[in-house]
Amino acid sequence: MVITCSNCYSRVQIDEVGAATVGVPAQRCPKCNLPLSSTESDAQRGALAVGGSPSTNSKRFASLKPAPMYESPLAPGNEQQAQSATMELVQVLSEVLSLGRTKGSDHKGERSKGNPRRVLICSIEGRREEIAQRLNEDGYQVFVAADTRQAMESMREQPLDAVVLDPDFDETDHGAAFVTREFNILRPPQRRRLFFCLLSPSQRTLDAHAAFLANANLIVNSNDLDELPLILDRAIRDYNDLYADFFRSMKVPAL
Repeated sequence: MVITCSNCYSRVQIDEVGAATVGVPAQRCPKCNLPLSSTESDAQRGALAVGGSPSTNSKRFASLKPAPMYESPLAPGNEQQAQSATMELVQVLSEVLSLGRTKGSDHKGERSKGNPRRVLICSIEGRREEIAQRLNEDGYQVFVAADTRQAMESMREQPLDAVVLDPDFDETDHGAAFVTREFNILRPPQRRRLFFCLLSPSQRTLDAHAAFLANANLIVNSNDLDELPLILDRAIRDYNDLYADFFRSMKVPAL
């Protein structure tokens, strides 16, 4: 049985006998050395279940709704022209990116035009529209979270391929911290099926070390949002190459 320490949130594996004696001095967390008092398993501990934030007030959860799907504000007369230009750009980018593929790479799981990647945007109000529009024009199916509870509901209930998180998202309810924690408690098979892109005002785009420390798959500097679709496409292609054998063994498509 796996339980989570209520003090440092470390996950601890104990047997059934140990589970029956949790709370006595003999059962201590190997990390903080305090008695284990939580009997909840990881599957029962979502970020919002921990408490300590306005996001967890029960009165706000009378009617939970996931983040709505983004719809482009383009005028009807300009939609066809914009879509045509976008498809041409996507085709050119695809050809450029294909040059960097190693011979023999398995890309059979790549998304078709009729099966777009689904991405959740968790960003500040003044930036989320720009990010959503750019990814929508690049062929993504975009969902925009207005607050923490929409983000949590979308991550738990909607099938997503990627999440783009702004560190300033919903600062009132500590939105970035809750979204990050939701990633951190995912089991490895679930975590590998969700691509985590973290925006940063200071770190370099594609800084692999910074991404590793943040438990993210990709870091994108806030000044490079114009290139976000290209950067995200390339990073997900590399990610699919890295986990190609895992996806085949699990008989699941690539992201």
